[in-house]
Amino acid sequence: MFKPKGIIVAMLTPMNRDESINELELRNQVNRFVDSGIHGLFCLGTNGEFYGLSYEEKLKVIEIVTDENKGRLPIYAGTGCTTTKDTIALTKEAKRLGVDAVSVVCPYYAAVNQKGLYNHFKTIAEAVDIPIILYNIPPRTGVNLDVDTVAKLSEIENIVGIKDSSGNFDNILKYIEATSSDFSVLSGNDSLILWTLLAGGQGGIAGCANVLPKELAKIYDRYTEGDMDGAKKAQSSIRPLREVFKFGNPNSIIKRATELMGYDVGPCRAPFNLEDPKIDEQLLKVIRQFEKQ
Repeated sequence: MFKPKGIIVAMLTPMNRDESINELELRNQVNRFVDSGIHGLFCLGTNGEFYGLSYEEKLKVIEIVTDENKGRLPIYAGTGCTTTKDTIALTKEAKRLGVDAVSVVCPYYAAVNQKGLYNHFKTIAEAVDIPIILYNIPPRTGVNLDVDTVAKLSEIENIVGIKDSSGNFDNILKYIEATSSDFSVLSGNDSLILWTLLAGGQGGIAGCANVLPKELAKIYDRYTEGDMDGAKKAQSSIRPLREVFKFGNPNSIIKRATELMGYDVGPCRAPFNLEDPKIDEQLLKVIRQFEKQ
């Protein structure tokens, strides 16, 4: 069974000024990440603005990414929708378009208990023939996948891992302790990637990799090489970028930082588009630090 591991970039979705998808730049970003040494491509996650894309646009993004990647890296696509039925439909289309695995976020907006979450993911897994990564991000969905629920779901053959973006390292530890070594626990908080690896996890799905893909990839590469000093250095190197998150929405800041680096990714879709000279000033300081290295 497919085993998610390494540093997987949580790709942003480049857009033109009219908020249409910028296909040329999306293809450019795929090649940029392949060349950077990153270990996987994840489209249509939080940084990919899945919540603001239509069904047709989601299919277009997947099609472009798979076409340009040409099998070079594993591709993960976010297919989680508010309802079970819609998630199954999008997941089947993602498989048809050639992704290697899907990430399914917890249902959002309407409240759901742990039994409802278990039934949701179990029904999806039984309806599709593709590896599934659970996506736990309580600050955005309003619900946390309890460790007992994850332990039961991990016994389903094609549920192969979980991305945890709770920001709670103890949550990650509990997932690792409650599941087998065949189940991949991935950090969705970029500052916890190395510590997740040390605890027995398999890496991270990283938004900061849109800005600093080589540095993020080094965390995993140095760790697997046994170079702990190098891994720690790579992990700590992204802190200045993460410090800017306190000024606004993190995925808006990541996209703005990528734009300031000279990539034509455009802003996030309104109302999440970011125009703040003070944030730009802070981001440019971070970017210049890495340009000097």
